[in-house]
This record gives sequence, C-alpha cells and structure tokens, in this order.
Amino acid sequence: MKGNVVDLAVAVVIGAAFGAVITALVDNVLMPLIAALVGSPNFDSFLLLNINGVDIKFGVFLTALVNFLLIAAAVYFALVMPMQKLNNHLAARRAAGEEEPEEEIDPQLELLAQIRDELKSLR
Repeated sequence: MKGNVVDLAVAVVIGAAFGAVITALVDNVLMPLIAALVGSPNFDSFLLLNINGVDIKFGVFLTALVNFLLIAAAVYFALVMPMQKLNNHLAARRAAGEEEPEEEIDPQLELLAQIRDELKSLR
C-alpha cells in the first residue's frame, strides 16, 4: 500500500469520529442553549404556512440552517483556526531562518551515493 492510501483511510476514520463529536456538541450543548434563549430547540413549527392544503415549512429549513451554521462554526474553530496558526508559526520559523533538523543518513546509503558519484565521474 502506498502511504497516501493509508493517510486517506486514517483521515476518513478520524473524520467520521470528529463528525460524531461535532454532532454531539450541536445536539447536546448548543441547541439546548438556543432552546433556553428562544424557547424551543428547533424551529420546525415556526413559520408554518398552509396554502391550498399544502404545508410550507420554513421552520424546518431554518432549523437545518442553524444546525449547519453551528457545525460550520465548530469545525472552523476546532480545525481551521488551529491549522492556520500552526502554518503561520511554521512560516515564521522558516522566515527567521530556523532550519528543521535534518534526518540522519544511513552510512551505507551515504557510501553507496559516493560510489555512484565516483562511477559517474569515470564516464
């Protein structure tokens, strides 16, 4: 397996777990706070119109919109902002001239590289 496939599989599993955490946050923390302010945890019965026997439920759409905005805000503050801070920190370190530590090269690989270079120079 290539490394990218494994990375993608790990990302999918972590994404699913993170989705469960965000859903729990919205359903069990944020929506009850909204219910305390507004009086109802959802707006399903809000703006219900009946035109010629057809129900138009703007409240269901409003509930879905509020859930989306809460989830988007949670993802932004939990993932996007920390990643931006990390990227900015790394960019500042690179700009300041701090180099990341180099990997140690296996002595056998270094010797093979020297032999290769010598063979190239003999041509």
